[in-house]
Amino acid sequence: MVTSILVAVVILALAFDFINGFHDAANSIATIVSTKVLTPFQAVLWAAAFNFLAYFLIKDHKVANTIAKTVPEHFITIYVILAGIIAAITWNLITWWFGIPSSSSHTLIGGFAGAGMTNALFMHANPIDAVNLGPTLQIIAFIFLAPVIGLFIGVVVNIIILHLSKNARPATAEKWFKRLQLVSSGALSFAHGGNDAQKVMGIIYVSLISQNVIHPGTKMPEWIPLACYSAIALGTMSGGWKIVKTMGTKITKVTPLEGVSAETAGAITLFITERFGIPVSTTHTITGSIIGVGLTKRASAVRWGVTINLIWAWIITIPISAVIAAAVFSIIHFLQ
Repeated sequence: MVTSILVAVVILALAFDFINGFHDAANSIATIVSTKVLTPFQAVLWAAAFNFLAYFLIKDHKVANTIAKTVPEHFITIYVILAGIIAAITWNLITWWFGIPSSSSHTLIGGFAGAGMTNALFMHANPIDAVNLGPTLQIIAFIFLAPVIGLFIGVVVNIIILHLSKNARPATAEKWFKRLQLVSSGALSFAHGGNDAQKVMGIIYVSLISQNVIHPGTKMPEWIPLACYSAIALGTMSGGWKIVKTMGTKITKVTPLEGVSAETAGAITLFITERFGIPVSTTHTITGSIIGVGLTKRASAVRWGVTINLIWAWIITIPISAVIAAAVFSIIHFLQ
């Protein structure tokens, strides 16, 4: 039976996906806007198109399965999911308002885990039991591993490109790299859609199971990926210019060549992690790639003060989201 609370959860989950789109749009379009390859309006249309293209080409949904397993089934209720989504939306909007490129992925996971642990407390169970440590620790590890991998690949890709183009005329090289940025930003947008839309798919799928609309192990209904990819693409089209400014100009000055390197490195990292079903942050990944590209020039090319502030935002995202979710779930519990 489809209940009003289930409908509300699905709507809020898709709203989160929409917010994820405009919150994380900066990841794939910041460099292409800062290098003036495309106007902001053209860039968001380009990114949104590749976000949605992932719907047709990615069918295994391994990341969605990982998200769905974050909290054990017997601790999941529709109210746990509701509290988690409300917390994730709240933290995403706060970080967007202040122009902080935090992770939409980790705020969703933190919210889901925080609500599940609070539910365990009300059930007089150990709250640690409300978190599947295997997938959760893997996700936490990649808070740090994703940007490091992105940084390393960014350095390697940038060095290779610099070597291949060392004899090219500067004007000709810049023209070609501006064209190549269309390809690299499209690849990054495709990877962003394929990785991030799946996180909400997992939440909606669990919601349907919790309300006995479908049974565990049932194939995911096709409307879920279609709705999630549509929501994230529409969100991307709405912009997110505060974070574009941070990603495109405040970490390091980016040229078209460096934009190609950073976007290519970010896309490669996301393709690899998606292949193994690891929910990583697009934000963390591309930030690491941009830093890696900056380091190939010199260490001082990276604005380390800004970077350290970003890292602190990454570290606090999961615990703050968990606390917000715990508060929301507690209020819902006492109002029932």
